[in-house]
Amino acid sequence: MILLAIDTSGRDGSIALARKAGDANAAGAALPSVEVLDLVPLEGGTFSAQLVPQIAALLQKHGLTKKHIDGFAVASGPGSFTGLRVGLAAVKGLAEILAKPVVAVSRLEVVARSGKHQGKVISALDAGRSDVYLGEYDLSERASLTVERLVSREEFLSTARETKVVTPERVLVEAANSAGLSVEEVAPPNSTAIARIGFEKIMRRETISPEDLDANYIRRSDAEIFAKK
Repeated sequence: MILLAIDTSGRDGSIALARKAGDANAAGAALPSVEVLDLVPLEGGTFSAQLVPQIAALLQKHGLTKKHIDGFAVASGPGSFTGLRVGLAAVKGLAEILAKPVVAVSRLEVVARSGKHQGKVISALDAGRSDVYLGEYDLSERASLTVERLVSREEFLSTARETKVVTPERVLVEAANSAGLSVEEVAPPNSTAIARIGFEKIMRRETISPEDLDANYIRRSDAEIFAKK
C-alpha cells in the first residue's frame, strides 16, 4: 500500500511517499511498520507552484504513477491559512479523481506523539502574536484528543503546570523552563510523521471524504477578525 503525505502548513513544507511494510496481526492490535520511500522538502512561499510538479517528479523517480497511490494523508492545521489551503486543495482533487481514502492529521497530534511521554501531554506550537496553539492529548493507549485551542502565552504556562509539555519551538521550551514546567523538545512535524499517523488512521477507518476535508485553523483569519470588528 502506497500513501502520499503532504504538509504545507508552515514556513516550509514537505511531501512524503511511504509504503506499509507489514500487516496487523489477527487481532488487529499491531500497527503496521511503515517504510518512508522518500521525503521531499518544499520551500515556503511557493507551495502552489511547487506542489503538483514535485508530486509528479517524486512518483516518476520511484517508477510510479498517481494510479499507484492507495491513500492520502495531509496536515490539516493549525498553521498558515494560505499554505494549508494549497495542500488540502491538492489532496481533495487527487483523492476525488482517484477515489482513494483521505485522512487529516493535526500537527498538534504529530507533536504530542513525537515525545517519549505516555499518558496526558500538552503539545504546543508558536502561533505568533504571543499566542500558542495548544493540544491536550491522552496517549495512554492510543492518541486521544481532549481539546485543541488557541491560548495566550500566559494561559499556556498556567494550563501546562501539571502536565508534560511537548513542543518543537525553542521559544516555548525556554518559556516553559523558566516557569519550572516539565518540557520535552522534539523535532518539528513533517510529512514523514504525518504518513505514519496516516497509515494508522486508515487502518482504523478514520478516513473522510474529499468534500469533507477541511482545515483546522484554530485561529480565525485576519479578514474574519476585522470583518467582525
